[in-house]
Amino acid sequence: MRNLYILFALILLLSCGQNSHEITSANASLMEVIPEAKAVDLANGNTSTPTDSVAVSIDKKIIKSANLDIEVSNLEKAKQNIQEGLKKNKGYIQNETFSSQPDRDVVSFFIKVPNENFDALINSFSTGLGDLISKNVKSDDVTEEYTDISIRLNNKLAFLDKYRDLLKQTNSTKDILEIQEKIRALEEEIDSAKGRLKFIDDRVKYSTIDMTIAKIKPQNSVTSKIGFGTKFLDSISQGWNNFVDFLLGLVSFWPFLLIIPVLIFHWKKWKARRKK
Repeated sequence: MRNLYILFALILLLSCGQNSHEITSANASLMEVIPEAKAVDLANGNTSTPTDSVAVSIDKKIIKSANLDIEVSNLEKAKQNIQEGLKKNKGYIQNETFSSQPDRDVVSFFIKVPNENFDALINSFSTGLGDLISKNVKSDDVTEEYTDISIRLNNKLAFLDKYRDLLKQTNSTKDILEIQEKIRALEEEIDSAKGRLKFIDDRVKYSTIDMTIAKIKPQNSVTSKIGFGTKFLDSISQGWNNFVDFLLGLVSFWPFLLIIPVLIFHWKKWKARRKK
Protein backbone atom coordinates (compact mmCIF):
# COMPACT_ATOMS: atom_id res chain seq x y z
CA MET A 1 0.00 0.00 0.00
CA ARG A 2 2.86 2.34 0.83
CA ASN A 3 4.41 1.61 -2.56
CA LEU A 4 1.18 2.70 -4.27
CA TYR A 5 1.27 6.06 -2.47
CA ILE A 6 4.85 6.62 -3.55
CA LEU A 7 3.98 5.79 -7.22
CA PHE A 8 1.00 8.17 -7.17
CA ALA A 9 3.19 10.98 -5.80
CA LEU A 10 5.77 10.47 -8.57
CA ILE A 11 3.06 10.61 -11.27
CA LEU A 12 1.68 13.86 -9.77
CA LEU A 13 5.12 15.49 -9.77
CA LEU A 14 5.75 14.53 -13.40
CA SER A 15 2.34 15.92 -14.38
CA CYS A 16 3.05 19.27 -12.67
CA GLY A 17 6.39 19.53 -14.48
CA GLN A 18 4.75 18.93 -17.86
CA ASN A 19 2.04 21.60 -17.19
CA SER A 20 4.72 24.09 -16.20
CA HIS A 21 6.56 23.48 -19.49
CA GLU A 22 3.32 24.01 -21.48
CA ILE A 23 2.61 27.30 -19.67
CA THR A 24 6.14 28.53 -20.43
CA SER A 25 5.73 27.65 -24.14
CA ALA A 26 2.37 29.42 -24.29
CA ASN A 27 3.82 32.54 -22.72
CA ALA A 28 6.63 32.54 -25.29
CA SER A 29 4.13 32.28 -28.14
CA LEU A 30 2.11 35.11 -26.65
CA MET A 31 5.18 37.35 -26.50
CA GLU A 32 5.77 36.68 -30.20
CA VAL A 33 2.25 37.85 -31.02
CA ILE A 34 2.46 41.07 -28.96
CA PRO A 35 4.50 43.11 -31.53
CA GLU A 36 1.96 42.26 -34.25
CA ALA A 37 -0.98 43.28 -32.07
CA LYS A 38 0.79 46.49 -31.14
CA ALA A 39 1.32 47.37 -34.80
CA VAL A 40 -2.32 46.67 -35.57
CA ASP A 41 -3.41 48.98 -32.75
CA LEU A 42 -1.18 51.73 -34.11
CA ALA A 43 -2.54 51.43 -37.62
CA ASN A 44 -6.07 51.58 -36.30
CA GLY A 45 -5.33 54.97 -34.78
CA ASN A 46 -4.52 53.99 -31.20
CA THR A 47 -2.39 56.90 -29.97
CA SER A 48 -1.61 55.43 -26.57
CA THR A 49 1.87 54.35 -27.65
CA PRO A 50 4.68 56.91 -27.33
CA THR A 51 6.35 55.98 -30.63
CA ASP A 52 3.73 57.69 -32.81
CA SER A 53 4.25 61.17 -31.36
CA VAL A 54 5.74 63.26 -34.18
CA ALA A 55 6.88 66.86 -33.74
CA VAL A 56 5.91 68.96 -36.77
CA SER A 57 7.00 72.58 -37.25
CA ILE A 58 4.84 74.39 -39.83
CA ASP A 59 5.23 77.94 -41.12
CA LYS A 60 2.16 80.12 -41.46
CA LYS A 61 -0.06 79.02 -44.36
CA ILE A 62 -2.17 81.93 -45.66
CA ILE A 63 -4.31 81.65 -48.81
CA LYS A 64 -5.04 85.05 -50.37
CA SER A 65 -7.72 85.81 -52.95
CA ALA A 66 -9.46 88.88 -54.35
CA ASN A 67 -12.42 89.94 -56.50
CA LEU A 68 -12.19 93.17 -58.53
CA ASP A 69 -14.78 94.90 -60.72
CA ILE A 70 -13.37 97.83 -62.72
CA GLU A 71 -14.95 100.13 -65.30
CA VAL A 72 -12.58 101.25 -68.07
CA SER A 73 -12.75 103.61 -71.04
CA ASN A 74 -10.68 101.42 -73.40
CA LEU A 75 -10.63 97.63 -73.15
CA GLU A 76 -7.52 97.06 -75.26
CA LYS A 77 -5.47 99.62 -73.35
CA ALA A 78 -6.66 98.15 -70.04
CA LYS A 79 -5.62 94.67 -71.18
CA GLN A 80 -2.16 95.97 -72.07
CA ASN A 81 -1.81 97.53 -68.62
CA ILE A 82 -2.89 94.23 -67.05
CA GLN A 83 -0.22 92.33 -69.00
CA GLU A 84 2.43 94.83 -67.90
CA GLY A 85 1.39 94.47 -64.26
CA LEU A 86 1.47 90.69 -64.49
CA LYS A 87 4.91 90.70 -66.09
CA LYS A 88 6.24 93.00 -63.38
CA ASN A 89 4.81 90.87 -60.56
CA LYS A 90 5.47 87.45 -62.17
CA GLY A 91 1.77 86.60 -62.45
CA TYR A 92 -0.19 85.00 -65.28
CA ILE A 93 -3.74 84.74 -66.63
CA GLN A 94 -5.17 81.25 -66.18
CA ASN A 95 -8.51 81.98 -67.84
CA GLU A 96 -9.93 84.89 -69.90
CA THR A 97 -13.50 85.31 -71.23
CA PHE A 98 -15.24 88.06 -73.21
CA SER A 99 -18.95 88.87 -73.34
CA SER A 100 -20.87 91.61 -75.14
CA GLN A 101 -24.00 92.92 -73.44
CA PRO A 102 -26.51 95.53 -74.69
CA ASP A 103 -25.02 98.27 -72.54
CA ARG A 104 -21.40 97.12 -72.07
CA ASP A 105 -18.52 94.89 -73.15
CA VAL A 106 -17.01 92.77 -70.37
CA VAL A 107 -13.70 90.89 -70.10
CA SER A 108 -13.22 88.51 -67.16
CA PHE A 109 -9.82 87.28 -65.94
CA PHE A 110 -8.78 84.58 -63.49
CA ILE A 111 -5.23 85.49 -62.46
CA LYS A 112 -2.56 83.74 -60.39
CA VAL A 113 0.32 85.65 -58.83
CA PRO A 114 3.04 84.72 -56.29
CA ASN A 115 1.88 85.36 -52.75
CA GLU A 116 4.57 87.93 -52.05
CA ASN A 117 3.48 90.05 -55.06
CA PHE A 118 -0.27 89.81 -54.42
CA ASP A 119 -0.71 93.13 -52.61
CA ALA A 120 1.38 95.09 -55.13
CA LEU A 121 -0.60 93.70 -58.06
CA ILE A 122 -3.94 94.44 -56.37
CA ASN A 123 -2.88 98.04 -55.76
CA SER A 124 -1.76 98.52 -59.36
CA PHE A 125 -5.08 97.19 -60.69
CA SER A 126 -7.14 99.23 -58.22
CA THR A 127 -5.54 102.56 -59.14
CA GLY A 128 -4.16 102.20 -62.65
CA LEU A 129 -6.88 100.66 -64.82
CA GLY A 130 -10.02 102.75 -64.40
CA ASP A 131 -12.88 103.36 -62.00
CA LEU A 132 -12.96 100.76 -59.21
CA ILE A 133 -16.57 99.57 -58.82
CA SER A 134 -16.04 96.85 -56.21
CA LYS A 135 -13.14 95.21 -54.39
CA ASN A 136 -13.06 92.21 -52.05
CA VAL A 137 -9.79 90.85 -50.61
CA LYS A 138 -9.77 87.72 -48.44
CA SER A 139 -7.07 85.86 -46.45
CA ASP A 140 -7.66 82.33 -45.15
CA ASP A 141 -5.33 80.90 -42.48
CA VAL A 142 -5.03 77.15 -43.16
CA THR A 143 -2.03 76.56 -40.86
CA GLU A 144 -4.04 74.44 -38.42
CA GLU A 145 -5.42 72.19 -41.17
CA TYR A 146 -1.98 71.83 -42.75
CA THR A 147 -0.38 70.94 -39.40
CA ASP A 148 -3.06 68.36 -38.60
CA ILE A 149 -2.70 66.67 -41.99
CA SER A 150 1.11 66.67 -41.68
CA ILE A 151 1.00 64.99 -38.25
CA ARG A 152 -1.44 62.36 -39.45
CA LEU A 153 0.69 61.76 -42.55
CA ASN A 154 3.86 61.23 -40.51
CA ASN A 155 2.04 58.82 -38.20
CA LYS A 156 0.70 56.83 -41.13
CA LEU A 157 4.17 56.64 -42.64
CA ALA A 158 5.47 55.28 -39.33
CA PHE A 159 2.63 52.73 -39.21
CA LEU A 160 3.38 51.73 -42.78
CA ASP A 161 7.01 50.98 -41.90
CA LYS A 162 5.88 48.87 -38.93
CA TYR A 163 3.53 46.85 -41.13
CA ARG A 164 6.21 46.26 -43.75
CA ASP A 165 8.62 45.04 -41.10
CA LEU A 166 5.90 42.82 -39.66
CA LEU A 167 5.16 41.41 -43.12
CA LYS A 168 8.75 40.20 -43.41
CA GLN A 169 8.47 38.32 -40.12
CA THR A 170 5.09 36.66 -40.78
CA ASN A 171 4.74 33.17 -42.22
CA SER A 172 0.99 32.64 -41.87
CA THR A 173 -0.88 33.10 -45.17
CA LYS A 174 -3.88 34.57 -43.37
CA ASP A 175 -1.74 37.10 -41.51
CA ILE A 176 0.11 38.03 -44.72
CA LEU A 177 -3.16 38.78 -46.53
CA GLU A 178 -4.45 40.86 -43.62
CA ILE A 179 -1.22 42.86 -43.37
CA GLN A 180 -1.14 43.46 -47.14
CA GLU A 181 -4.68 44.81 -46.99
CA LYS A 182 -3.70 47.13 -44.14
CA ILE A 183 -0.69 48.32 -46.15
CA ARG A 184 -2.87 49.00 -49.20
CA ALA A 185 -5.34 51.05 -47.17
CA LEU A 186 -2.53 53.03 -45.53
CA GLU A 187 -0.91 53.77 -48.89
CA GLU A 188 -4.20 55.16 -50.22
CA GLU A 189 -4.62 57.39 -47.17
CA ILE A 190 -1.02 58.57 -47.47
CA ASP A 191 -1.46 59.47 -51.17
CA SER A 192 -4.65 61.38 -50.32
CA ALA A 193 -2.92 63.33 -47.52
CA LYS A 194 0.05 64.17 -49.76
CA GLY A 195 -2.33 65.39 -52.48
CA ARG A 196 -4.17 67.65 -50.02
CA LEU A 197 -0.90 69.12 -48.73
CA LYS A 198 0.27 69.79 -52.28
CA PHE A 199 -3.02 71.51 -53.09
CA ILE A 200 -2.70 73.77 -50.03
CA ASP A 201 0.94 74.54 -50.87
CA ASP A 202 -0.03 75.58 -54.41
CA ARG A 203 -2.85 77.81 -53.12
CA VAL A 204 -0.51 79.42 -50.59
CA LYS A 205 2.31 79.90 -53.09
CA TYR A 206 0.06 81.46 -55.76
CA SER A 207 -2.73 83.84 -54.77
CA THR A 208 -5.75 84.25 -57.07
CA ILE A 209 -7.53 87.32 -58.45
CA ASP A 210 -10.95 87.09 -60.08
CA MET A 211 -11.29 90.36 -62.01
CA THR A 212 -13.68 91.87 -64.56
CA ILE A 213 -13.15 95.00 -66.62
CA ALA A 214 -16.14 96.56 -68.39
CA LYS A 215 -16.54 99.30 -70.97
CA ILE A 216 -19.92 101.07 -71.04
CA LYS A 217 -21.35 101.43 -74.56
CA PRO A 218 -22.34 105.00 -75.54
CA GLN A 219 -26.09 105.65 -75.78
CA ASN A 220 -27.46 107.15 -79.02
CA SER A 221 -29.32 110.42 -78.23
CA VAL A 222 -31.68 110.03 -81.21
CA THR A 223 -32.63 106.57 -80.09
CA SER A 224 -33.28 107.89 -76.60
CA LYS A 225 -35.69 110.57 -77.90
CA ILE A 226 -37.78 108.15 -79.93
CA GLY A 227 -37.52 105.39 -77.37
CA PHE A 228 -41.21 105.71 -76.33
CA GLY A 229 -42.44 105.41 -79.92
CA THR A 230 -40.26 102.39 -80.53
CA LYS A 231 -41.49 100.73 -77.39
CA PHE A 232 -45.13 101.53 -78.34
CA LEU A 233 -44.71 99.91 -81.77
CA ASP A 234 -42.99 96.94 -80.17
CA SER A 235 -45.93 96.55 -77.78
CA ILE A 236 -48.43 96.58 -80.70
CA SER A 237 -46.34 94.02 -82.53
CA GLN A 238 -46.12 91.86 -79.44
CA GLY A 239 -49.91 92.09 -78.96
CA TRP A 240 -50.51 90.97 -82.54
CA ASN A 241 -48.09 88.08 -82.08
CA ASN A 242 -49.93 87.03 -78.93
CA PHE A 243 -53.27 87.13 -80.81
CA VAL A 244 -51.85 84.98 -83.62
CA ASP A 245 -50.51 82.52 -81.08
CA PHE A 246 -53.98 82.35 -79.50
CA LEU A 247 -55.62 81.57 -82.84
CA LEU A 248 -53.05 78.95 -83.64
CA GLY A 249 -53.69 77.42 -80.25
CA LEU A 250 -57.40 77.15 -81.05
CA VAL A 251 -56.64 75.59 -84.43
CA SER A 252 -54.57 72.94 -82.71
CA PHE A 253 -57.81 71.75 -81.04
CA TRP A 254 -59.60 71.15 -84.42
CA PRO A 255 -60.33 67.44 -83.71
CA PHE A 256 -62.34 68.47 -80.65
CA LEU A 257 -64.17 71.15 -82.71
CA LEU A 258 -65.33 68.42 -85.12
CA ILE A 259 -66.43 66.03 -82.40
CA ILE A 260 -68.49 68.58 -80.46
CA PRO A 261 -71.12 69.21 -83.25
CA VAL A 262 -71.53 65.45 -83.72
CA LEU A 263 -72.12 64.99 -80.01
CA ILE A 264 -74.66 67.85 -79.95
CA PHE A 265 -76.55 66.36 -82.94
CA HIS A 266 -76.83 62.93 -81.33
CA TRP A 267 -77.85 64.43 -78.00
CA LYS A 268 -80.70 66.41 -79.60
CA LYS A 269 -81.82 63.35 -81.56
CA TRP A 270 -81.87 61.23 -78.40
CA LYS A 271 -83.80 63.92 -76.54
CA ALA A 272 -86.43 64.13 -79.31
CA ARG A 273 -86.94 60.37 -79.25
CA ARG A 274 -87.34 60.40 -75.49
CA LYS A 275 -90.15 63.04 -75.72
CA LYS A 276 -92.07 60.92 -78.28
